[in-house]
Amino acid sequence: MFTGLVETIGTVLSYTELDTSSSGGNGVSIVIGDCSSILEDVHLGDSISTNGVCLTVTEFDEAKTQFKVGVAPETLRRTNLGDLTKGSKVNLERAVTSEVRLGGHVVQGHVDTIAAIKSRIPDGNAITFTFQLRDKEYMSYIVEKGFIAVDGTSLTITHVDYDKAEFSIMMVSYTQSKVVMPLKQIDESVNIEVDLTGKLIEKQIEINLANQISNDDSALSKLITKIVEKKIKELVK
Repeated sequence: MFTGLVETIGTVLSYTELDTSSSGGNGVSIVIGDCSSILEDVHLGDSISTNGVCLTVTEFDEAKTQFKVGVAPETLRRTNLGDLTKGSKVNLERAVTSEVRLGGHVVQGHVDTIAAIKSRIPDGNAITFTFQLRDKEYMSYIVEKGFIAVDGTSLTITHVDYDKAEFSIMMVSYTQSKVVMPLKQIDESVNIEVDLTGKLIEKQIEINLANQISNDDSALSKLITKIVEKKIKELVK
């Protein structure tokens, strides 16, 4: 689990495609450096959010200034990690511990989809970014003033356009200097993780409705029966 508060910006030192004979076949291996400040208490097997994607550390260099991760094909399909090249900058955050203050929101590091940057408009010393989702079905989890993780950064949604599958956030000057998004151009992609709360509520409603519909004695089934009987009587008249 993560907070969406980026700790440092790392640099991709190498990006190697793996063939089918290698472990994790058809995925990639990435080495990330310029991040010694967060590696002191990280161990092999620990998780680091990389542009919002929860990845497992598989190797360090001797001085512990860089780390290596493997990225599976499914992760490449879901995220923008396939766009990385040597020299790319990435947001990094270690998994939370019991001592960490939750300053952002609960972020799993399980990216749902990607979005394209459609506009970036200065507003004083802040910037308003507008994004368009690749997969429109995730718009149902995006609400004004709700949380969202963009490239692993916890942000507040300021505007939503459901018809265009677009949403906006405002990034203050302090955050601009701490994350990679201001370095990106129009139409470049970002990783999107919607707030888990909306997914949990939706699933609970689905399960509850399914259980009530399958139970003839439930309040919902009785209500539906009553409505149907009333409509039949009206048609018979």
